[in-house]
Amino acid sequence: MKYVIASDLHGSAFYAKALKEAFEREGGDLLILLGDIYYHGPRNPLPEGYDPKGVAEMLNGMKEKLVVLKGNCDADVDTLISEFDFVEDMAIASANRCAFLTHGHVYNKDCPPKTRFSAVIYGHFHTGFIERENGVVFANPGSVSLPKNGTPRSYLTLEEGVLALKTLEGKEIARETL
Repeated sequence: MKYVIASDLHGSAFYAKALKEAFEREGGDLLILLGDIYYHGPRNPLPEGYDPKGVAEMLNGMKEKLVVLKGNCDADVDTLISEFDFVEDMAIASANRCAFLTHGHVYNKDCPPKTRFSAVIYGHFHTGFIERENGVVFANPGSVSLPKNGTPRSYLTLEEGVLALKTLEGKEIARETL
């Protein structure tokens, strides 16, 4: 199973389309979005191609290969235009390792979950990275529409226990085995 993991679209149909193309190029089996799907949030500028309804239509067309986690900018009203659920957190298995996925506003590198996982993967901060600390891999896919701190537009892939951070164009930035 190949997972493609992204976060923080913030309503950009332009970058949602680019992410869909990256997902197809990667040959992903499941696209996991770590929240903040439609609304740009009060601290963020409007992203290029801001069109939450267009993002919903695109994601609705992918619902069979999509899991969406709820971010701090996602509201119950977002479910009215979505043909998929927003889940709080999730765990996935890859090569006999277990990764915890969340948006990042509650659990993250500075405040990890109490349950031990091989990896903690979260968005929220719009800064892509992969780091190992005390035997646990912490990773953030960054943001495809509103990256911060000089990081590129990026996403993660997870396949057979190997986590890779890639630019939106598919160039590998970092890699770590769970």
